[in-house]
Amino acid sequence: MLTAALLADDPAPPLWHLVDSGLAHDIVPELPALRLEQDPIHRHKDVLAHTIAVVAKTRVDLILRLATLFHDVGKPKTRSYEKGTVTFYHHEAVGARMTKKRLSALAYSPAVVQDVTELVRLSGRFKGYADGWSDTAVRRYAREAGHLLGYLNELVRADCTTRNRQKAADLQHHVDHLEARIAQLAEADRRAAERPLINGNEVMARYKLAPGPEVGAALKFLLALKRAEPDLDRAETEARLDKWWAELKQ
Repeated sequence: MLTAALLADDPAPPLWHLVDSGLAHDIVPELPALRLEQDPIHRHKDVLAHTIAVVAKTRVDLILRLATLFHDVGKPKTRSYEKGTVTFYHHEAVGARMTKKRLSALAYSPAVVQDVTELVRLSGRFKGYADGWSDTAVRRYAREAGHLLGYLNELVRADCTTRNRQKAADLQHHVDHLEARIAQLAEADRRAAERPLINGNEVMARYKLAPGPEVGAALKFLLALKRAEPDLDRAETEARLDKWWAELKQ
């Protein structure tokens, strides 16, 4: 029943039906438990309304919709008040444990349970990006997300239900910027990790050279050759290098 609701083109009506009919209390009691005010002082919309709105913004995909459905389930257990403001410290970690327990009880496959639980755990990682992340922080975000990176970024995008158009546009811009940085850093790391089959010492020994620009030019040629033809073996690489060197010396 929960899966059918989540995989509807518009999951909001069936999810509200589960809650309003009382069925959710038997299937996924964490859902009606979200019907609380985030901030009783300012009377912000409750977490349940926010959650269902987030789910409704996503494409039809079980992993993604389960993750958005459970991403805030830890809030009721972590709610506290500080100086008139409500807080939910570490609700992602608490929510991840709750998610794993509930999805396992509902007999979802271990792979689904693992992926959704991890997405809930990581759901707050994007916070603070607008304040400026180092390249190390960006790499850490991508590394922790692993194969779930696309899902995580989709969750972050959907988790913005503000009516303030500027805030919504800023959030999308920041995610776009993060995704671009991840791609750029991945490409830079890939290139930095490349090594030609013949190193500088071998080039110097082969042509009786001292360290200098000729060695650098040879290594540049070898790296370009590897990028263009990554399956080239050592013998053919040596032959191409000898040909390049002979033409250089003509």
